[in-house]
Amino acid sequence: MKLLRVGAPGAERPALLDQDGTTLRDLTGLVDDVDGDLLADAFALDRIRAAAGAGVLPLLDVPQGVRVGPPLARIGKVVCIGLNYHGHAAEIGAEPPAEPVVFLKAADTVVGPYDTVLVPRGSRKTDWEVELAVVIGRTARYVGDDEDPLSYVAGYAVAHDVSEREYQLERGGTWDKGKNCETFNPLGPWLVTTDEVPDPQALQLRLWVNGELKQDGSTADQIFPVADVVRYVSRFMTLYPGDVINTGTPAGVALASPDGPYLKAGDVVELEVTGLGRQRQTFGDA
Repeated sequence: MKLLRVGAPGAERPALLDQDGTTLRDLTGLVDDVDGDLLADAFALDRIRAAAGAGVLPLLDVPQGVRVGPPLARIGKVVCIGLNYHGHAAEIGAEPPAEPVVFLKAADTVVGPYDTVLVPRGSRKTDWEVELAVVIGRTARYVGDDEDPLSYVAGYAVAHDVSEREYQLERGGTWDKGKNCETFNPLGPWLVTTDEVPDPQALQLRLWVNGELKQDGSTADQIFPVADVVRYVSRFMTLYPGDVINTGTPAGVALASPDGPYLKAGDVVELEVTGLGRQRQTFGDA
């Protein structure tokens, strides 16, 4: 299933993308929202599948051009994995890490896939990063070596881990200052359930800036595959339904080029991951 949420910020309605890839079906009669509570409720998800299969879900009556919000409400935390692609580590001259590099993004950085992204005031090095987002569906705590970490995953989405490199790398302290600026995590357009993504290590990721292809990679290049990441993170923090893991970016970021150029107001970034949809953002001034 492809689950999404449409409407103005704070007033999004839950919806299902029909199999034709264009029609939206209204889920408000079945669920309150697309959130951790829904993802943890196998019976509720089965009701949606059954209704969709029976063709009884009503059309979602929304005006043309309605906003698409983040596909997940009330996100608990966004866990990010840095330097997780061999190509990206190589392009910036970094050694592949011996263990996953873990940092956090505040949940309030998450915006819709087509929302305006704000370049921070004074920023000189706002950068792009297309990523595969993993959405947790059941509580993962100390996932064992004999368990399948992917059984804790509810689905996947496209994430844009926007980063300000000067704040991240040149201003001291941790990476947090360059990762948590307002609007720095567009998510969606859909939350795609795991039955539609049989192998998360076989997905193509692409990103364009003003029509020019900048990133073109595959999750097969990940240093730590999705399953390993879920198991690893669960040993340092409890993952709850509705938590999100951004799993790193492939080669092709502005940071790898001595002269950038980095993003500025007016730039348009488009990005996609195989089967998970496409984003488009126009950048503006904060």
